[in-house]
Amino acid sequence: MYKILLVEDDFALAEAMKKTLEQYGNSVRTVKDFQNVIVELEDFSPQLVLMDIMLPFKDGYYWCSEIRKSSSVPVVFISSASDSMNIVMAINMGGDDFIPKPVDAMVLTAKVQAILRRTYELGDRHSQLEFCGAVLNLADNSVSFESKRAELTKNEFRILQVLLENKGRIVSRDALMTRLWQSDLYVEENTLTVNVGRLRKKLEELGLADVIVTRTGSGYIIP
Repeated sequence: MYKILLVEDDFALAEAMKKTLEQYGNSVRTVKDFQNVIVELEDFSPQLVLMDIMLPFKDGYYWCSEIRKSSSVPVVFISSASDSMNIVMAINMGGDDFIPKPVDAMVLTAKVQAILRRTYELGDRHSQLEFCGAVLNLADNSVSFESKRAELTKNEFRILQVLLENKGRIVSRDALMTRLWQSDLYVEENTLTVNVGRLRKKLEELGLADVIVTRTGSGYIIP
């Protein structure tokens, strides 16, 4: 069904997660050489990466930043360091989600299925959404404005897409979280805030300031 690369140095945990994910038809490979994670990623070409933070030689933040230099493949962090600071750091480093340890098999399955579904369900759509003189390219998850272009993560792309589909209407935080993660049951509240903030920064760097407006207590809107 999907190819998943598991970057986890706890052999017992890695095998348990591998077994769980393979029950749903996925092809799962565990990294063996923690000094050459990118080499294994390029060889396997996964559609999802599950990344521990504490790894031998270099941590998961480093490898996620290296992946982001050439790929927009979803990266989900897995760590026992599940405080807010580490969750925010994971998202800021290019991660798409976060699963705390000890890993619950049901949470793992739900999050993996949700992120794969929302990432690849748009694969055959080739159209654009225009706003404020800019263009959201649905085919490659990028925004173009004048002579500039910015690539968006899957979460950033979906947030902007939902807001544009409801242009002129307030979209509640609950509605956004449900659209992005299918259910807000396993999502940290600040995960959405971090993603919206990162999207705003990218738009501002393109020259599109104040495109997304916060309606305190209600949600977000593109007027």
